[in-house]
Amino acid sequence: MALSQTDLEALDSAIASGALTVEFDGRKITYQNTAQLIAARHHVSTVLNGASLNRGPRAFRFNFTTSRGD
Repeated sequence: MALSQTDLEALDSAIASGALTVEFDGRKITYQNTAQLIAARHHVSTVLNGASLNRGPRAFRFNFTTSRGD
């Protein structure tokens, strides 16, 4: 199951309303307490942010100039 922004928003709504049951892709998940719900939200956020940052290697180019003009 791939995580999406919709899943993150569902977790945010549950945290804001105090509910412990969240629905993902037609499946309901009931957390034992708010701390677990917040931990799940943190996990989803980390996965989504990591996916957007993983763009592959980057190349940097530096040009050096000396006082001699080399």
